[in-house]
Amino acid sequence: MKFDRFEDIIAWQKAETLTLKIYEIFRSNKDFAFRDQIQRASVSIMNNIAEGFERKGNKEFKQFLFIAKGSCAETRSMLLIAPKLGYIPLTKAGPLLDLSNEISKILSGLIKTL
Repeated sequence: MKFDRFEDIIAWQKAETLTLKIYEIFRSNKDFAFRDQIQRASVSIMNNIAEGFERKGNKEFKQFLFIAKGSCAETRSMLLIAPKLGYIPLTKAGPLLDLSNEISKILSGLIKTL
């Protein structure tokens, strides 16, 4: 699998979509610690994919993809608790959870190919 730019990586594209949706949904959340943490976790997914790709070595890229997977799990964990805290309805959390699961699976596949 050959990519010329990290922007061509499907996991990065989907992580960008997830991040933009999280920023939009939690923009007015008054629990600043929660809001900032879920935003940082989602941005971390895409940034670790980008940073690992730019290292130009499969070993380092793989390491950063594992970190991205961890950030994906952190984002998912926060999305699971957000409806229980009354921050978002379950109907908004569900599609974001699905997207984060999809990103995690794509990352797993990419790790295996490296």
